[in-house]
Amino acid sequence: MLKITTPRIFFFDCIRRTEYLYACKSRFSNMAEPPSKRRRLSDTDEDHTVKKSGELPTSLSHPISPPPPRKTVARERKLISSPIRLTTIRDLPEESNIDAVSLHDLLGDPLISECWEFNYLHDVDFLMNHFDEDTRTLVKVHIVHGFWKKDDNNRLSLERQSAQHNNVTLHTAYMPEIFGTHHSKMLVLFRHDDTAQVIIHTANMISKDWTNLTNGVWQTPQLPLLTKSQNSSEPDLKIGSGSRFKNDLLNYLRAYNSKRNICRSMVEELKKYDFSAVRGTLIASIPGRHDLYDDDPSTTFWGWAGIKHALRSVPVHTGESDIVVQISSIATLAPTDKWLQRTLFDSLSPPTKPKAPRPTFKVIFPTPDEIRRSLDGYASGGSIHTKIQSATQTKQLHYMKPLLHHWANDCEKGEREEGESRDGGRNRAAPHIKTYIRYNDNKSIDWALLTSANVSHQAWGAATDGTATIRIASWEIGVLMWPELFDANATMVGTFMKDMPTDEGLDSDGPLVGLRVPYSLPLQKYDDSELPWVATATYTQPDSKGCVWG
Repeated sequence: MLKITTPRIFFFDCIRRTEYLYACKSRFSNMAEPPSKRRRLSDTDEDHTVKKSGELPTSLSHPISPPPPRKTVARERKLISSPIRLTTIRDLPEESNIDAVSLHDLLGDPLISECWEFNYLHDVDFLMNHFDEDTRTLVKVHIVHGFWKKDDNNRLSLERQSAQHNNVTLHTAYMPEIFGTHHSKMLVLFRHDDTAQVIIHTANMISKDWTNLTNGVWQTPQLPLLTKSQNSSEPDLKIGSGSRFKNDLLNYLRAYNSKRNICRSMVEELKKYDFSAVRGTLIASIPGRHDLYDDDPSTTFWGWAGIKHALRSVPVHTGESDIVVQISSIATLAPTDKWLQRTLFDSLSPPTKPKAPRPTFKVIFPTPDEIRRSLDGYASGGSIHTKIQSATQTKQLHYMKPLLHHWANDCEKGEREEGESRDGGRNRAAPHIKTYIRYNDNKSIDWALLTSANVSHQAWGAATDGTATIRIASWEIGVLMWPELFDANATMVGTFMKDMPTDEGLDSDGPLVGLRVPYSLPLQKYDDSELPWVATATYTQPDSKGCVWG
């Protein structure tokens, strides 16, 4: 029969149990060690820790009151890591490689099932060695190159190497312009877990570029498959949206199929994935002639027309600003600066508000002294190009010279600008990276572009006289990003030696987006006596390896 215990009996039963446990604890405590000194609670001799007979425990008789209200804690600023990452540098110390990424980091996932690799230079064995060692023979690898001449040594080398790997397929991109190159640098990965990823970077697929040269990487998150509801909804084609990025990327990839079926299967597969998490706008070039005007919202504009079209939607500060163009090659442009100023620079600074001041343009390109002192010495300069031999090139140097700034701001010659010293950690790692960054007078960044495109007609295109078309010679690809893509109230600031921003010295209190800057600030201008590095010139002063050049 169930025994019913009244609340009152239960209550005093609990008290008795408590007293019994208390007594046991005291007995064993006295056996183990001397009694502890009791805390004096008042100026009297009465000890309130000794309970009188029949008295309830203090914990049961003490009145209960609500806890005091919590103090208001200052809301911490949201910090967002840089969307651009630098590649690791083999011969720099560990502290210089914080947050840097290696090729194995990008390709070493054993879940990768298929890889499309787009580039200018390729080393097949080098590429294959960076896949997971247990699965590299199972990954379907597609290499897209631009060596259309059958007797091209680069093509012959590719064919010899790929023949040693049963899972490698070569694809030759259509090259309608004789002076163009397949210069895009991109990886498209598919995984066994039904995710895909797009990686846009600046390094050739050769050991040299991934060892001691500075390069940059931008990558999407791992993209899931679209749901049924997403498949049936209309995509948002606003500049900066993930759907717009997907639209432009698929248009870029479809261009490879204009003469032969190269990327059709990959395009059909990539269409199945959800790009909504992507934060960036594709800025690319495809060779050929293209219209400058089109009302179709799904149209992708290429070259300088593409960056101009995108930047019209990017908010910028109205005060003074600098656009820093940091590249690894300056092509022969023209004897006057018309194309540079009125085509390229105007495209990088479309007016967003009436009477807004035009930004000041600065170009970062290394000198022979910087190449000589680099980790690989003069050998680094084999990937960095400009010429000053011909009459046109000499005139070009005349108008380029006032724009030129050092890659490393620790050179013996040249005046340094005012400002806080910020070390990018790559002074001795020669630049193969290409960045275009707009800095404003609020100590923040309006936008940034990581791209394969250097300063050249071939990469950005030239308007065709008398027609509303643009003519482009090369394949290029890059990503434009700005703070509002990450949060409506965000501010973007440069980060140095790490990817995460530091909440210092800014008036705004919104989210903070970092942008990994590869060079050091403040910039240092060329001295009047200095010239840019020229790979075809001769240099007799020994470099960091004790070698000469030319």
